[in-house]
Order: sequence, then C-alpha cells, then structure tokens
Amino acid sequence: MLVVTGVSGSGKSTVASRLADRLGLPFVDGDDFHDAGSIAQMRAGHPLDDEARAPWLARIRAWIDRRIETGEGGVVACSALKRGYRRTLTDGRGAVRIVFLEGSRDLIGRRIAARRGHFMPAALLDSQFATLEPPGADETPIIVGIADGPDAIVAAVVDRLGRPLGDLGG
Repeated sequence: MLVVTGVSGSGKSTVASRLADRLGLPFVDGDDFHDAGSIAQMRAGHPLDDEARAPWLARIRAWIDRRIETGEGGVVACSALKRGYRRTLTDGRGAVRIVFLEGSRDLIGRRIAARRGHFMPAALLDSQFATLEPPGADETPIIVGIADGPDAIVAAVVDRLGRPLGDLGG
C-alpha cells in the first residue's frame, strides 16, 4: 500500500495513478473523499483546519484498511501534509509506505497556475507550504523530487521500493 503525498500541485494524482498502473494496483484519489462542504470551502480560498480534515482522513483510512484486509494493496494520492495526518493513515499498518513528492514553491506555483478545472485555487498554495511538515526518517518515506516529470518519478519510486512488487498488498 502506497500513500503518495505532497502539497497541491506537486503531481500526486498523476504520479499515484501512473504508479498504480505500473504496479498493477488499484488507484484512488484522496480528493474524491472530500465532502461537498470541504470542497466549497477550499474553492472559496479557505484552507481546511484539522477538525475539517479529520473525517476526510478517516474515509481514506477506511479505504486503506479495506485494501489491507483483502490483501489487494493499492495506491492513494493524499496531501497528508502534517505528520499527524500521515500517522492517521499509517499507524498500525506496517504495509503502508509514504511517498513524498518534493518540489519548490516556484515550480509548484507555475504548475498550479497552468492547471484548469481543479477546486484548489493557487491562493491556497502558501497555506499548503505553511502547513507542510515534511516526513522524517522515522516515517521511512520515499522522497522524490518532482522536477523530472511523472515517468521519472514513478521509475524512481519503483526503484526505491527495494522489495518485490507482490509485497505491496496487505
């Protein structure tokens, strides 16, 4: 089970989807777990607080739990900007690995400015970086820079997994 994390515009959904295809695993976008109220709040330019994020993270955690219970594994794209958010998704789940997409504010800002049809406005990027707590070594993350594009990122993640692909199930 992989959780692809990073700030909005880092390429989580694209990378996670391609990674899932490459590994033969199901993919889900964490954005699909937001309720309508949270999407409206973000669309209006207001970041979510911890209280608003809690049910969203619980829904993602439930999806992860179902995948682990069935032994099927999967890949989920989820910002999981704070250590506590990632802990909600990973604690007690040794089979869950964090993939953190790392990029500069400038590069990600350009990507968001070019993006169309997403509910997250560019105005919230600063709040994303302000909230971000990059994963520490104790989280055993796979950290990949985003400058080289999705295919190179996927190849780097697969290379760094360092275990047989079949071990990504439950």
